[in-house]
Amino acid sequence: MSIAFTPWPSDLADLYRRKGYWTDVPMTDILTRHLDERADHLALICGERRWTYRQLERDAERLAASLLRLGVKPGETALVHLPNVAEFYIVFFALMKVGVVPVNALFSHNRHELTAYAEQIRPILAIVSSRHSLFAEGEFAQALSQQVPSLRHWLVEGEAEFGCSLAAAISGTQVEQGSHNVQAAEALTWPELTASEVAFFQLSGGSTGTPKLIPRTHNDYYYSVRASADICQLDSDTVFLCALPAPHNFTLSSPGALGVFYAGGAVVLAAEPSPMTCFPLIKRHQVTMTSLVPPAVTLWLQAAADDRSALDSLQWLQVGGARLGESLARRIEPELGCRLQQVFGMAEGLVNYTRFDDSEWHVLNTQGRPISDDDEVRIVDEDGQDVPRGTPGALLTRGPYTFRGYYNSPEHNRVAFDQDGFYRSGDVVVMTEDGYLIVVGRDKDQINRGGEKVAAEEIENQLLALPEITQAALVAMPDAVMGEKSCAFIVTSNPKLKTLSIRKHLRTCGIADYKLPDRIEKVDALPMTHVGKIDKKALRQLIANQVQAQSQPQPEKDVLS
Repeated sequence: MSIAFTPWPSDLADLYRRKGYWTDVPMTDILTRHLDERADHLALICGERRWTYRQLERDAERLAASLLRLGVKPGETALVHLPNVAEFYIVFFALMKVGVVPVNALFSHNRHELTAYAEQIRPILAIVSSRHSLFAEGEFAQALSQQVPSLRHWLVEGEAEFGCSLAAAISGTQVEQGSHNVQAAEALTWPELTASEVAFFQLSGGSTGTPKLIPRTHNDYYYSVRASADICQLDSDTVFLCALPAPHNFTLSSPGALGVFYAGGAVVLAAEPSPMTCFPLIKRHQVTMTSLVPPAVTLWLQAAADDRSALDSLQWLQVGGARLGESLARRIEPELGCRLQQVFGMAEGLVNYTRFDDSEWHVLNTQGRPISDDDEVRIVDEDGQDVPRGTPGALLTRGPYTFRGYYNSPEHNRVAFDQDGFYRSGDVVVMTEDGYLIVVGRDKDQINRGGEKVAAEEIENQLLALPEITQAALVAMPDAVMGEKSCAFIVTSNPKLKTLSIRKHLRTCGIADYKLPDRIEKVDALPMTHVGKIDKKALRQLIANQVQAQSQPQPEKDVLS
């Protein structure tokens, strides 16, 4: 059994194979390719724990064997919800070995998101951490298993009574679950993997109410990993700090941890991207590169002003996830002591990099150019006509690692793709004369909150579930640190409805904290366009004006003595 997905047309698939983009080698090769010559080279550091390539492959094999003995089969699916710990990568490679296709949820995701993913893929297995409040007890796990009957197996990182120990499954010791009594013993035969099939699901930052899933095949994703590692000049001396969430496309494959593993370097895990956490790790492990979103860059610049010595080993800083302003970009090299690489990519496929030999202008002012010569990029106007270079327009793309359709979403795919299979990314960009992209905004109904994407429709639906709210519109508002934050405009039948009550309701809905509106404005009515839709352009301008006015210094009032 294999996961259904929208394939590339045969002529393009043949082209991608002829040009060597698709090699028909599964991504398990990322680890196994090092076992002959670099097996004892350091691969992974998590706190005080270390893994060589031999040890990382061994743990992935042991976990894969435990999974097979539990009865999971190739083509089945898994829900994974882990923090930035070594087990994330062990699980990732183990699932690939047995042909189980996971959704790797962000650790910031909550009940709402996890339920939506599980209902879409109907997993047989969930691998979670008791560090998350959802899984500190077994109540949610039990409810999800009842709601999604296919979900029969739970592996837990940490202490929990509702599932098996992930550590025991990795070590190959006895695992008990329900009627199963599973003992790792004799060697098993691994399923034969087909590289043209789905390896895992990436998460969309789309604008619709239900989170969409992106099927990524071994062939397309492995090409992106290999090409990214080459562009970023990774080698066995690379030491990469993974400070953003490990499942993010940025930190997974651009070039991310998978690119570093492919090149034979070492990955160091950080729990989160604050300078307090990251600076000591960079100094201790002589980290050479890392990746951040612009709000984190601001914090690093502030911390480095006091002491930059911890960053002496850092050679390259990648910045992506949101537009990096030129003034902030210009400060990175003189104040952090490392060079900047801008990255603009999407979980759906297309990734752009500034190159190490680019001019200063390109590095500071553009978000790079595509990985591949066969990345096809169109910039179009509202009528779908190509615009001249230097003119803003909507970004459409297709290529050897850009997917062809969201999972099980035929209606949405008819909107997300044009008749020629070009994906409408929702980004508004300018292409320079020499083929570099400059991101100028979004045309999708989405807020980019410091690199975390918030779908307006999703939050609006939750707001409208409150009987007192009759209309709701979520829009982006400018923020000096995060780039954008969210503002909810609401019309309510209850003038005494408090912001605290609204936020409490949203938390009860189980949405991730970063999706909670940063600001809530009550209005008598929402502005409408001439076709009867909520005029979000007017709302964005309204809140931008308010933010600007509030940021202006207030005149001092005369005080009578």
